[in-house]
Amino acid sequence: MQLSDLSPAALAEELGQRLKQARLNANITQAELAKRAGVSRKIVLSAEKGQVQLENFAALLLALGLAEQLNNFIPKPQISPIQLQKLQGKKRERASGSRAGSNQPSDAIDEGEPSW
Repeated sequence: MQLSDLSPAALAEELGQRLKQARLNANITQAELAKRAGVSRKIVLSAEKGQVQLENFAALLLALGLAEQLNNFIPKPQISPIQLQKLQGKKRERASGSRAGSNQPSDAIDEGEPSW
């Protein structure tokens, strides 16, 4: 199964099923996981259906000891050496977006100062 072929709802449901399987593999009941995560059992049930707020999902991952899996899920992006030189010690906080009438990224057009 290609995850990229799923709809957002189907992808959320798949994440819920994986969370449920991780709970079962750890031999933890929904009530016990809820207690460890500091949430209600209803939130655990909703999470296992793929219908949960991100903060509650994170609490469940922490309670299952799976928080480090986020590094595999979404690796922390690194700043490229070229961007690092352009920023000259400033951390980029927002994207400038593409300019009207251009298909190229704004960084490829403007070699000068960053647009922020």
